[in-house]
Amino acid sequence: MRQANLLVGRTLAEIARMIKPGVTTRQIDQLADTFIRDHGAIPTFKGFPNSEGIPFPASVCTSVNEQVVHGVPTDTPLKEGDIVSVDCGTLLNGYNGDSCYTFCVGEVAPEVRQLLKTTKESLYLGIQAALAGRRIGDIGYAVQHHCESHSYGVVRELCGHGIGREMHEDPMVPNYGRRGNGQQIKNGLCIAIEPMITMGSREIGILSDGWTIVTRDGKPAAHFEHTIAIHNGKADILSSFEEVEQIEGKLY
Repeated sequence: MRQANLLVGRTLAEIARMIKPGVTTRQIDQLADTFIRDHGAIPTFKGFPNSEGIPFPASVCTSVNEQVVHGVPTDTPLKEGDIVSVDCGTLLNGYNGDSCYTFCVGEVAPEVRQLLKTTKESLYLGIQAALAGRRIGDIGYAVQHHCESHSYGVVRELCGHGIGREMHEDPMVPNYGRRGNGQQIKNGLCIAIEPMITMGSREIGILSDGWTIVTRDGKPAAHFEHTIAIHNGKADILSSFEEVEQIEGKLY
């Protein structure tokens, strides 16, 4: 699990090196596909069916600005001031890795950067709450409380998930909840925690491609994700933002 997730982190770092105005999300996808396959893994998103049976056409999800998640890569160039979340999954030696990072494209407005900072903070607060003996609701509460205290929207219809030999396993891990509710967290549990947070309303819609989720009010959204394992009573983060943050200079 750690090897698969560290490969996702390295893929996101390769993407961090190329993010700039003028780059297209299709170019990001092509780089990720090549990098993952060159390292002996399979990009798990490619061909993955949605509830309507529509296969995802790319190897990573690239969600720009008001796109929340599951953005389909296109030939439209990124612009100065955009944000783009890149969600990446790998299958390596029979185990899955899954992580997401929201990147700034050039100089981004301070209020958008604050959204990214708060969303990322909420991810780590959720991870801190993932202790053996606690409940899944404790994770959601930590994320929700932090983001709503900054007046951001917490998407309800999409959530984190268990992960292992399959990309999506039980339990579901919502980004909202009540402390003490839900499945008990035990040693050995592997889950992906992934806050999806909006600058305005939490209401979402879906584009005609059947995949891309957007905010209904057109305001930006941020998405960060780590895969963790509960080990010795607490969360062990299997994925990594370390190399991405070295390249970006820890902007937020």
